[in-house]
Amino acid sequence: MLTLSPPPLFPSFGWPLVDDANLISHETDCFFANLDSIETSFSALPSPQSTNFEPTVRGDIDITTGVVKKLNHNASERDRRKKINNLYSSLFSLLPDADRMKKQSIPATVECVVKYIPELKNEVESLVQKKEELSSRMCRQREDNADYQVGKRRKVERKETSSSASVTISPVGCNEVVVQISSLKADKGLLSEALNKLELGDGLFLFNASSFQSVGDIAFHSLHFQAQRKCGLELEALKGKIMALYEKNV
Repeated sequence: MLTLSPPPLFPSFGWPLVDDANLISHETDCFFANLDSIETSFSALPSPQSTNFEPTVRGDIDITTGVVKKLNHNASERDRRKKINNLYSSLFSLLPDADRMKKQSIPATVECVVKYIPELKNEVESLVQKKEELSSRMCRQREDNADYQVGKRRKVERKETSSSASVTISPVGCNEVVVQISSLKADKGLLSEALNKLELGDGLFLFNASSFQSVGDIAFHSLHFQAQRKCGLELEALKGKIMALYEKNV
């Protein structure tokens, strides 16, 4: 007896119909086959623990270190050039005004300095020599001045001590004068010489004379002269002659 099956809901359009049980078995086999392939694929992938990222990190560190070194090198080079420029500026400022008025390059500046150093050295040596000459001249002048002052002071001291004399002439009447002389006791010879000059040279006649000595070997002489002519005695001239006689023997 044949079993009647209900007609299909959809037409097969000429394609052979597949049994449902076979279809289910085939799908099950394909599913498990796919699971095996997926598991095999995942097992082939590296595990997270075995993954190593160190090369990437080390590479970044190397790049950063290189950049820092380059920046430091550039900064050092800038400082070096700045120092060199400052040195050249200082060197240029030492040149004479005529050379500093010109705008020169660094090699030209160095050349000018090299030429200027010997000239400056010669100028310094010349100034040192002039200084020594002036110092020597000033020393000689001071010595000469000191010797002059010492000699002058000694001369004054000799005048005041050794043969100091004081002369006073007073007129008495028209043709008579009184000469008073104070001097050291040792100047008796000068007094005799003065008397001879006054009597012979000036026409005076010694009318009276007196002398006495005080403490300190000072002698006082009073001489009374009478002129041969009546008037016209030059008292200052007589005094000058007597003083010159005493000063000459200082």
